Amino acid sequence: MRRHNLWIAIIAATATLGITAAQADFIDDSNVQLKFRNFYLDRQIEGTANTPSKDFGSWSQGVTLDAKSGYADVGPVKVGVDVLVQHAVRLSGDRKADDYILPFEDGKQARDFGKVGATLKAKVSETELRVGEILPATPVVHFDPSRQLLTTYNGVWLESKDIDKTKITLGYLDGINARYENQAHDFYLWPNPLNKVSAKEVNKGHKNEGMYVAGVDYQATPELGLSYFYGDVTNIYRQNYLGVTYNKKLDDKNKIATHARYFDNRESGEAIFGDIDSQALSLKGAWTHSNHTLDAGYQQMFGDHGQITGAGKDAIDHSPFFPTLAGWVPQPYLANWSVASFIRRDEKSWSLGYTYDFKDVGAPGLTATVRHYDGWNIKNNDGTRGKEDENNVIVNYVVPEGKLKGLGFQYMFIDVDYRNVPGFADLQEHRVATTYTYKF
Repeated sequence: MRRHNLWIAIIAATATLGITAAQADFIDDSNVQLKFRNFYLDRQIEGTANTPSKDFGSWSQGVTLDAKSGYADVGPVKVGVDVLVQHAVRLSGDRKADDYILPFEDGKQARDFGKVGATLKAKVSETELRVGEILPATPVVHFDPSRQLLTTYNGVWLESKDIDKTKITLGYLDGINARYENQAHDFYLWPNPLNKVSAKEVNKGHKNEGMYVAGVDYQATPELGLSYFYGDVTNIYRQNYLGVTYNKKLDDKNKIATHARYFDNRESGEAIFGDIDSQALSLKGAWTHSNHTLDAGYQQMFGDHGQITGAGKDAIDHSPFFPTLAGWVPQPYLANWSVASFIRRDEKSWSLGYTYDFKDVGAPGLTATVRHYDGWNIKNNDGTRGKEDENNVIVNYVVPEGKLKGLGFQYMFIDVDYRNVPGFADLQEHRVATTYTYKF
């Protein structure tokens, strides 16, 4: 009854469907959740000869209503609506520094912020069209769940599984609402800010006109998967992606998961942010034996050019980064993506991680991970070479049963060291997250 009443309220508020809640599948097949997230982050950046030390972060409480309807029949088409309402309140004092978790304007952290999105979905057979707020999870564009509120996008998204063993993806996105924003912006290139248009763009009279996405995933065998994706962030960069995955269960206690991925990035159209010629190779393998998982990764950057960052007279040519979207959009399809990211020009990096699941030693729901990343051969603008490394400790616990079932805790410790990487200083970071989901 609570879910029925909630959907009546949602439909009345969004007014996006010409159907009634009397169509039982729309409500009975729905999934409505209220998600709570308490998130603390503290980052300490060491000072250098030219810059003072810096301390930023925040403590905040977030609440998200995530409502996904079932489908109602409208002729031959099944129609539904999803609603995502996110809100966060800062609990800590204002550190007067941008932590990319909360909005930051005029030298102040916002006390609270939120975002509301709705998605109309229409389905025929195994093909679904979504219009409105989109949370893509592809190699060329991805949402971000790593902080307090989610990064979301606006646009049109189609996925089809009508062909056996194949998923086809087509999409157009016309804006991004970053994790620390409460409104959508045009696409820009990191590390340029989302809410500022570069002098270079103004002078050329060009602008980004959204992002086009096309891709296909093919499951050749139960173990072997192949994928190709293309993304065009118009007038900025275009990206081709090839991926191969091989996952196999060896026996009751052993399984392996591997991938090989390749990215090719070039400037697009009017090249608002300059020429781009950047490629990346990503290799990773993981072996799980009973409660133990060991993983290793290798990542290498290629290409003659990075991207232009900054604006006007402050623009930096051939900046050493694999191109990613402004708004701190993640690239989790790279093996060594992390805080340091290891995406600088000519950089080579490896990683080694170990995870233990405590389920058989009296602590079901508890896992712990340690991981080391090491990057070298970074080509700086002055021709010198730099290095960077990162260490992570991650502890997760989810209450497995009882009245508090699903209550989750996560602690992360991150330590990054830079050696001869201009503009970057060593840092240490602590993150603590408590999560709970109430299902109606």
